[in-house]
Amino acid sequence: MSRLPMPSIRLQKGLALANVFAQIGIMTTGVTVRVTASGLGCETWPRCNQDSFVPVAGAGPAMHQAIEFGNRLLTFVLVAIAAALLLAIHRAGRRRGLKVLAWAMPAGILAQAVIGGITVLAGLVWWTVALHLLPSMILAWLAAVLFVRIGEADDAPARRVLPPPLSWLIVLSAVLLAGVLVTGTMVTGAGPHAGDARIEAADRLQMPIQWLVHFHAELMVGYVCLLIGLAFGLLALRAQGPAIRRCLILIALIAAQAVVGITQYQLGVPEVLVVLHVTLAGAITAVTGALWASAVIRDRADGSPRPA
Repeated sequence: MSRLPMPSIRLQKGLALANVFAQIGIMTTGVTVRVTASGLGCETWPRCNQDSFVPVAGAGPAMHQAIEFGNRLLTFVLVAIAAALLLAIHRAGRRRGLKVLAWAMPAGILAQAVIGGITVLAGLVWWTVALHLLPSMILAWLAAVLFVRIGEADDAPARRVLPPPLSWLIVLSAVLLAGVLVTGTMVTGAGPHAGDARIEAADRLQMPIQWLVHFHAELMVGYVCLLIGLAFGLLALRAQGPAIRRCLILIALIAAQAVVGITQYQLGVPEVLVVLHVTLAGAITAVTGALWASAVIRDRADGSPRPA
């Protein structure tokens, strides 16, 4: 480890930001696999098919094999970024909390690889697909918290800058976000995009999709209402740190997500809007993680204080 060059704060932050984008990116490729019915393009795991780890001509539709195999290859990009980030944090001798968050990245990627294998071997049953997406959301959340924290000085004292009522609003909004994400996977599980044309109706979630869509939307309305109340509270108190900016960015992302969600429902769930919807969900989750981290802040690692 001592033979490695000392990574600058700028490099560490760059790797942490790349990690955030990669975690969201693999959700985008994953949902692309689903809406193009490429989920069983590689019909087994860890091999692509019974005879090869890579796609083989004639083993299945070439496009489906390429899309599914490409999604699997992105896992190696995630691993490379996570490994580089982990090495940089350890080489720089950063504080324990950062090391824990950095170790969560490769651990989560490994767990996701196993869950992905189970999903394929189970034939894309809807609940296995849901379990495959939700850990990616958790990783996006943790990646955003790591990106925020990595720019803070290790020897600076932590300061709680939000009063308890506003901190609890952030906690409650996170709980509602979890409900939004879970019900979103249920909407997908009952919807038309099964991930492969061979999946029978019996493998889909047997609940009325209209009811699920409205329940999902109502949770989102509750979530954004909490955030609007939080924004007014932050502005009234002129809260220190980046909480106000992150809250306003989050509200703007949710407004865009609402437009996409309503449009895709009215148009019969077109594939491209499903991809955009899931990508935005990943971005919203990451920004919510960053907002969560803004309740307790430290001075910046470059020595400059946080703005009031």
